[in-house]
Amino acid sequence: MPDFRAYCQPTNPAAPEIRLAPEESHHLVVVNRCGRGDPVVAFDGQGHEWFCECVDPVKSGAVLRVKEHRQAVPLPCAITLAQALPKGATMDEIVRQATEIGAAKIVPLLTERTQVHLDGDRADKKVEKWRITAIEAAKQCGNPWLPEIAPVQKLTDFLAATGDTDLKLVASLHPGATALKTVLAHYRAKHTRPPHRVLWLVGPEGDFSSAEMTALIMAGFTPITLGPLVLRCDTAAICALSILSYELAAG
Repeated sequence: MPDFRAYCQPTNPAAPEIRLAPEESHHLVVVNRCGRGDPVVAFDGQGHEWFCECVDPVKSGAVLRVKEHRQAVPLPCAITLAQALPKGATMDEIVRQATEIGAAKIVPLLTERTQVHLDGDRADKKVEKWRITAIEAAKQCGNPWLPEIAPVQKLTDFLAATGDTDLKLVASLHPGATALKTVLAHYRAKHTRPPHRVLWLVGPEGDFSSAEMTALIMAGFTPITLGPLVLRCDTAAICALSILSYELAAG
């Protein structure tokens, strides 16, 4: 893989040149010290990659000459992480690692025990910050797909619009939670194909309330255990995504 990766806005796959936005140009040229003639892979977060040569390393608008275009194959299963908002900057790290693992969508949620409350402009600014975090993570790990970062929303509103999903899973500390292997085995026994769309729901510090867990089960979510230990919500999110991705890859 070339040393440099840069995010570009969606463009014509057959474009002979790509001019990067000022912010991305500054990061490429000033921070990463990309010079004239250096190889750069530009990606748009939708699976398109352009293998380029930097022909004009200007920090206000670097120009890349395209040598080859490739369309990446998406992961076989689109995983959505619906995450109750944690305190502090923890959500930034969750977004970063979820992007590295290959989550297709991240939904920040407000729940009964959520200690962070975002409204209006604050919520919009946070979502934009998380989108930038996802771009930086994708550049670092070589992921050509960016997760969709949904607006901050209440759990009740989210449940009313979960859409068409093959599996709905919720990480749970409550008694009776099922092992992921068991749930996947039951799914495979009933279907001729593996799941294409999976929704993982992870709660806040203190987990979901009993009333919320009841509502989740009524909405079709299966409580899943992540082991005998009590995990931080960010650890739970990455653990949930990791084991699901591994199990799906293993067939």
